[in-house]
Amino acid sequence: MEHKARILKRRHLIYYLEVYDEDTGLPLGHLVDVTTRGIKLVSKTPLEAGKTFRLRMMLPAGYFQETVVHIEAVSKWSNNDINPDFFDTGFEAKSIDIRTRQIIMKLVNLVGFND
Repeated sequence: MEHKARILKRRHLIYYLEVYDEDTGLPLGHLVDVTTRGIKLVSKTPLEAGKTFRLRMMLPAGYFQETVVHIEAVSKWSNNDINPDFFDTGFEAKSIDIRTRQIIMKLVNLVGFND
């Protein structure tokens, strides 16, 4: 599958933050890559591409007043990770409110690093 060129530089997180499916309450995977336009999760099972998810991401303690952030996103692709026991899934975020955007930007600045 062809990937579009990235406009915003991705930030890889030091912490693998847990992400859950808001509708089922089940864990989907761990956040490994983020911008205000999309995220990448690593999980033990592949996630269906082309599906809209309501994601709940647990925030690292001590950095935010909030403990979670909610993002509606569409899964764009799911492939094997470098480790064959895991899968990577890319999500494109739908509209993100101003507060969630601020949290993501702060998260990237606090616990992310450039590749």
